Amino acid sequence: MSEDELIARVSQAGQKVVGTKQTLKALEKGEAVMVLLAKDAEEKISAPVAALAENKGVKVHYIETMSELGKICGIKVKAAAAAIIEF
Repeated sequence: MSEDELIARVSQAGQKVVGTKQTLKALEKGEAVMVLLAKDAEEKISAPVAALAENKGVKVHYIETMSELGKICGIKVKAAAAAIIEF
């Protein structure tokens, strides 16, 4: 999936959560269908999310920066992680 396609899917998502804690919760509950992680997020923040997503069989897409991820998710602040709950 190209970055443009990914951005379009995220912006059109029916429901999403933004932030590491919310993303981890969505993964634990089995609600997340896709996870987005910022490449420039600290390892200690992104590693648990990536590991849980892999464990749950949820595809992880990487976005270049936290600023870009926040913008894609429609918020005005940086974000390390986000999850799509439904498309």
